[in-house]
Amino acid sequence: MKESEKAYKIAKKYIPGGVNSPVRAFKNVGGKPIFISHANNSYIYDLDGKKYIDYVGSWGPMILGHAHPEIIKTIQDAAEKGVSYGAPTIHETRLAKIISEIYPSMEKTRMVNSGTEATMSAIRLARGFTRKKKILKFEGAYHGHSDALLVAAGSGVTMLGEANSLGVLSSVARNTITLPYNSKNDLDKAFKQHGSDIACVIIEPVSGNMGCIPPVENFLEILRKMCDQYETLLIFDEVMTGFRVAFGGAQEIFGVMPDITTLGKIIGGGLPIGAFGGKAEIMDLLAPTGDVYQAGTLAGNPIAVLAGLKTIELISGKNFYKDLSEKTHNLAIGLEQQAIRCKVDLKVNYLGGMFSLFFTKSKSIVNFDDAKQCNHTYFKKFFHSMMKMGSYFAPSSMESGFISSAHTANDIESTIQASEKTFKMIL
Repeated sequence: MKESEKAYKIAKKYIPGGVNSPVRAFKNVGGKPIFISHANNSYIYDLDGKKYIDYVGSWGPMILGHAHPEIIKTIQDAAEKGVSYGAPTIHETRLAKIISEIYPSMEKTRMVNSGTEATMSAIRLARGFTRKKKILKFEGAYHGHSDALLVAAGSGVTMLGEANSLGVLSSVARNTITLPYNSKNDLDKAFKQHGSDIACVIIEPVSGNMGCIPPVENFLEILRKMCDQYETLLIFDEVMTGFRVAFGGAQEIFGVMPDITTLGKIIGGGLPIGAFGGKAEIMDLLAPTGDVYQAGTLAGNPIAVLAGLKTIELISGKNFYKDLSEKTHNLAIGLEQQAIRCKVDLKVNYLGGMFSLFFTKSKSIVNFDDAKQCNHTYFKKFFHSMMKMGSYFAPSSMESGFISSAHTANDIESTIQASEKTFKMIL
């Protein structure tokens, strides 16, 4: 028995499902998960010593690759001064100031510990500011595991959601409207029916959790106008896309400014962190200045904040995102070309340092229904074959992959060459 298999068997005795986040269990692709011993640059290594080119990157934050020496040095220096204080530091202010300069929509920012905390708090703040109760989200989007966001599309013309997890009360789900992503008609209907009671719309401006799916033309602009018309706050969940698709996130690319933005991942340099921020008049409603309560014992952790500050410094170079986008483009086009040669139907969506593989004849994947119609059996075969040949992709066809500055041309070419054998095998 391999060491990863032994580790998984033991883990299942003490951890539900043997993992601390469901997708890690390989349920979507079958088989047993690999357990990681260490990582550096663009590689991860399992307990059996096998090396993989990593296209997961801890689900996005490792934009500089693993164990970047300057990030490690920053973490070590910070840890020597204490790992947590439960009191303010100047570093939190520095990070908030830098974020406000890069993301003009975030005039003030509150630090939290995760993306889930950021989105949960943003929604509470939106409800407090507007004094409305309903929220609107999009089918297939993941904004963390707070109750109001674990809601699937409901049936009938009401558009009101239904809980998709035990433990989520129907009374909570009924206040969440769920629509198809990128559907302008459904958006118009929802606002006409419920607009006066919608506190906020929360959206990944570029979807990352039904695969990488950018917005269709003018969708974000129309959404912004509708929110303004109905006095609804627009929340951009840029936990994944922030500092990932561009230095200023998706809002920089599309030129649409939200009222509140949530961030995470990259702003902690790979350590646990989250943040939400927006217009000063909205943010000042938070305690202690206002009556919307939000708190966190470990929020603004000095090690995570300093690692984030160093990461932002290192990715701020003139050509950083140009080079990152070129690498993503080369991988995406290379995989598509190999698929064509092998007569496999494959569409690769990508933007900035994000990408997703869809095994489909369709030329356009614009929402969750499109993603669900893809050939997931092909993806499972692709995943396991590529892993055997040393390339590690996200263990779910509904997740995005990520490129880092540490990925080399040889890494990408090696992956493209390995895909030829895989594509011939999966038919």
